Amino acid sequence: MTERGGARILHDRDALARTVARLGEELSDAYPDGVLLVAVLKGSLPFVADLARRVTVPCEVDFLGISTYTEGTGRVRIVKDLDHDVHDRSVVLVEDIVDTGLTCTYILGELRRRGPGSLEVCTLFDRRVRRIVPVTVRFSGFEATDDLLLGYGLDVAGRYRNLPFVAAGDPRTLETDPDAYVGALYGR
Repeated sequence: MTERGGARILHDRDALARTVARLGEELSDAYPDGVLLVAVLKGSLPFVADLARRVTVPCEVDFLGISTYTEGTGRVRIVKDLDHDVHDRSVVLVEDIVDTGLTCTYILGELRRRGPGSLEVCTLFDRRVRRIVPVTVRFSGFEATDDLLLGYGLDVAGRYRNLPFVAAGDPRTLETDPDAYVGALYGR
């Protein structure tokens, strides 16, 4: 594990590529007739882009935008809906991280009401240590600890999403200064 200016690099570009390739293979094997990947904006964008390129069966990608989770309310809402009809389709919800399970459970409920033929979850990071609501994750990249993750779609105040690796940062440091690791992680 490499450290850069107080942030620890947990998964480098190669580790991410190997894991995404494995997940693409698993999805291709599970859905030989094709699959609709439904990604949650914005965090899952790098992951779903790389994942779709590794799927070797017919694959479509669609996006859901959800409102920011408001601490204490437990409520999110859809602010950008799907363009595709999911009825009778094989659908995989693609998440950057499944954490407490609250958001994922909400989205799965919304998608189930639309009558997909099948519905599963694929996440790059499965953080079971913080799970409040049980969520079945069929396709999982890494098990995540309680670290604050940055990079490859994961952000703090909109920063760090475009990093080609995943690092762990100190939440207290980033709470007071969201730019605290910009220089170190971007090599400035």
